[in-house]
Amino acid sequence: MNEFSMLSANDVQVSLCEWLITKRKEAKLSRAQLAQLSTVPASTIKKFETTQQISFRQFILLWQSLDELVRLNSLTKKQAVNIMPSSIAEVLGS
Repeated sequence: MNEFSMLSANDVQVSLCEWLITKRKEAKLSRAQLAQLSTVPASTIKKFETTQQISFRQFILLWQSLDELVRLNSLTKKQAVNIMPSSIAEVLGS
């Protein structure tokens, strides 16, 4: 995709990590409890929560333990609406 974006890959990594931390805390799960539920080692969860680094497979395992996979899969479907503006004119509303 060649469109200009204000988001970097790192921004998205941080957002996804923060979102999963929030979901874990809302579920009142410790890292050890989430590890049992997801089969991702607690040490890997800790590393992910501090560095945002994790394998894609382990990310999916954490996601499915805290939310519905259908929501994650929906990101692969064509969106009818652009969420981010694609030009300065759209930002300025001209």
